[in-house]
Amino acid sequence: MNGLVMLLIAAVVLLAAYLIYGRWLAKKWGIDPNKKTPAYELEDGVDYVPTKPSVVFGHEFASIAGAGPINGPIQAAMFGWLPVLLWVLIGGVFFGAVQDFAALYASVKNKGKTIGFIIETYIGKTGKRLFLAFTWLFSILVVAAFADIVAGTFGGFNAAGEQVTANGAVATTSMLFIIAAVGLGFFVRKAKPNGIVNAAAAIVLLTICIAIGLAAPIFIAKSIWLYIVFAYIFVASITPVWGLLQPRDYLNSFLLVAMIAAGFIGVIFAAPSINLPAFTSFAIVAPNGSVSYMFPILFVTVACGAVSGFHSLVASGTASKQIENEKHMLPISFGAMLVESLLAVLALIAVGSLAVGGKLPAGTPPQIFATAIAGFLTRLGLPENVIFTLITLSVSAFALTSLDSVARVGRLAFQELFTEDLSPGQEPPAILKVLTNKYVATVATLIMGYMLAILGYANIWPLFGSANQLLAALALISCSVFLKKTHRQGVTLWAPMFIMLGVTFTALVFTIKDKGGKLFAGTFNVGTDFLQLVFAILLLGLGIMVAVQGVAKLAEKEIPANKKEGAAA
Repeated sequence: MNGLVMLLIAAVVLLAAYLIYGRWLAKKWGIDPNKKTPAYELEDGVDYVPTKPSVVFGHEFASIAGAGPINGPIQAAMFGWLPVLLWVLIGGVFFGAVQDFAALYASVKNKGKTIGFIIETYIGKTGKRLFLAFTWLFSILVVAAFADIVAGTFGGFNAAGEQVTANGAVATTSMLFIIAAVGLGFFVRKAKPNGIVNAAAAIVLLTICIAIGLAAPIFIAKSIWLYIVFAYIFVASITPVWGLLQPRDYLNSFLLVAMIAAGFIGVIFAAPSINLPAFTSFAIVAPNGSVSYMFPILFVTVACGAVSGFHSLVASGTASKQIENEKHMLPISFGAMLVESLLAVLALIAVGSLAVGGKLPAGTPPQIFATAIAGFLTRLGLPENVIFTLITLSVSAFALTSLDSVARVGRLAFQELFTEDLSPGQEPPAILKVLTNKYVATVATLIMGYMLAILGYANIWPLFGSANQLLAALALISCSVFLKKTHRQGVTLWAPMFIMLGVTFTALVFTIKDKGGKLFAGTFNVGTDFLQLVFAILLLGLGIMVAVQGVAKLAEKEIPANKKEGAAA
C-alpha cells in the first residue's frame, strides 16, 4: 500500500461522512439557529462565555486530540495497517463523530450541563453518582498518562545524561505559549477584535514563541518538569476559561492544524510506501510471553481517532457552555472528530513508512511520528532538525491542551459528586463545603494523578484505553436515553453503544485476570500491578452499574407524554 493512496481514501471518506451523515443527523435531531444558547442564557464570565465558533473549534479539537491519535495507531500497527485503517474510518464516522455530536447536542439542549446531569435527569440520581465517580477515576488516568508524556517531551536530557536540544526548544516554546495565551485572552476580552485580527495576533505570537524556543532551549530533567506540569494544570483548572483555556487552545489549534497540513503535504510529495503487512495475526505474542489479542486490544488502543469517551466530557463540560449558535455544533463536534481521524491515518502512514521488513520502528510513538513527518518534509528542502522540533512541539501541545481540559473536568466531577440538593436557605454540612471547594477538588484529583504518573504512561495506557472506551459506551447510553425521552431518533447510537460495552468489559476482565494471575503466581508488582488491578476493578464495577441502569431506561416501553426539559427546540 502507498501512503498517499491511503491518505486520499481516508480524506474522501471523512469528507463524505461529514457532508452526508453528519448533516443527516443534524436534520433528524433538529438544530434551531434562533434559539438562545446556554452561553448567553447563563453567561457568567467564567465557564459560560459566548465564543466565536473558530475559537470553540480550536478548543474542542486541541482538547480532544491529545497524544491519542498518534500513540494509538502506532501501537496498534502490530496487527497490520488494514485493521487500524478500517477501525479509524468506521469508528471515527459511526462511533466517534456520532458520540461527540450527541454529547454536545444533549448538553446544549440541557443548559450546557454535563453528561452526569443528563444521566441524573433521564436515568436517575444513583446513575449520576456512579458516573461522576467513574469520570473522576478516568480523569486521574488521563492526567497521569498525558502528564508523563508531556514531561517526557520537555525532558532536556536523555538516558546517557546528554542534552536533547529538540526537547529543550519544545519546553521553552511551550512555556512561552502559556504567557502568550494569557496576554491574548485579555486582549480578546477587552478589545473584542474581529476574527481576522484575532487570527493574525495568534499567528504572530506563535511565530515569536517558536523563534525564541529554537534559539534558547531550556534543559531541565523530566522529573522536575513533572512537578512544573502539575503546577500548571492546577492553575489551568481553576482559571476562568477566557483567561487561559480558550486562548491557549486557540493558539495551539493553529499549530496543530499546521502540523496536519504539513503531514498531508509531506505525504503528497514523498508518497511513502507502507512497509507493514496489511494483517499480521489475531494474537501477538510478546518476548515476555504475554499475548495481545486483536479483540479487544485494537479497539481500546486506537481510541482517539476512532472513538473516545473523553471527547464527551470536553463537549459537555466546556464546549457546550461556549456555543454562540446551535448551527455551530456540527462542525465543532462532528467535524473536529473527523479531523482527528485524519491525524490518526497520518500516524499510521508515519509508522508504516519507517517500518523495516514488516517490523515496527524503535522509539516512542511521538518520536516515530516526528521522525517520519520530518523525513517527508526534508524532500521539500526544509531542515530536518527544525521540522522534527516543530512536530514534537505539536504533539506536546496536543497532550498539554488535553491536560488543561481534563484537569478541569476531573475537578468539576469531584465537586459535583459531593454536591447535595438542598432546600432554600439550608446550609450544606461542613465536610461537603470542604469537598466541593474547587481548590480541594483540584488537589485531590492531581495528587492521585501524580502518583500514577510516576509509574510512566506505558504502564497506564492500556488501562486508560479501556476506561476511555467504556466512558464512550456510557456517554452513548446516556445520549440514547436523552434522545428517546425527548422523542428524537437515537437508534444510530445503539450499535456503537453495545459494541463498545462488549469491547471494554472484555478488556477490563482481561486486565483483572492478568493482574490476578500475577498475584497468585508470585510475580505481582506492588507498585504498577496493584494500582492497575484496583483501578480496573473499580472501573468495571462502576461501568456495569451505570450501564445496567441506562440500558434498563432505554428498554422501557412507555415514554412519558410530557417531554422533559430539553425536548423542545
